Amino acid sequence: MKKNYKLVGLALGAFVFLSACGRGQVTGQSSGMWERFVYFFAEVIRYLSINGQIGIGIILFTLIIRTILLPLFNMQLKSGQKMQELQPELKALQAKYSGKKDRESRLRLTEETQELYKKHGVNPYASLWPLAIQMPVLLALYQALSRVAFLKEGTFLWVDIAKPDPYFILPILAAVFTFLSSWLTNKAAKERNGMMVVMTIVLPIFILVIGINMASGIALYWALSNAYQVFQILLLNNPFKIIAERQRLEAEARELEAKKRRAMKKARKKRR
Repeated sequence: MKKNYKLVGLALGAFVFLSACGRGQVTGQSSGMWERFVYFFAEVIRYLSINGQIGIGIILFTLIIRTILLPLFNMQLKSGQKMQELQPELKALQAKYSGKKDRESRLRLTEETQELYKKHGVNPYASLWPLAIQMPVLLALYQALSRVAFLKEGTFLWVDIAKPDPYFILPILAAVFTFLSSWLTNKAAKERNGMMVVMTIVLPIFILVIGINMASGIALYWALSNAYQVFQILLLNNPFKIIAERQRLEAEARELEAKKRRAMKKARKKRR
């Protein structure tokens, strides 16, 4: 089973890498399977472009795609939340076998980890399948905006679709919404590691720097896509509600423990 997941991961990685390598123009005469997929996306965007406004087509298509992928994104969020909730127990289990390098100890660590996953109904690979479906779709949308000529024509609001935003508004919005998305995703985590903190800061900066030099059509897609993702998180996996519910359960557990102690104290007094 693990080998199958590894093969899926490798296949997905190879597919995304090969797809991202394409930089040439895509037209209706392009023969490659990936190029045809990208061009199909471009045609849909053109169809949705009211009065030839490519910017409106990009907005509508991004909203449609994100909405269609909503159940998959929800699955990914729920899986990630369960994994975050288990982190303290996983760390305790790893600490139990730390320093033990023999084969038997490694096998026992693996077995106990799997038992922990089973006990809490967690599948550590559950987020792979939503990602495997989302990535090609989102990458095709991105490449349609960057490789199909007719999607790089015209203006929208204050920007020329094919040129960078002269006021940096769209790249800044994309960076802000990327930061909010990462921050909200990690806020409810019981424990945060250094990588989570670094990615929350580095990824928005990366998008800002790249977005400043990229076509406004792509910056518009990034800004809207990440804004929608913030909406998805607040709707489906609101960290403030998760934290409030966790605090409520902890308070109830403390109150129950206090009642038990009071009951035991009364019982001891009666015996005397």
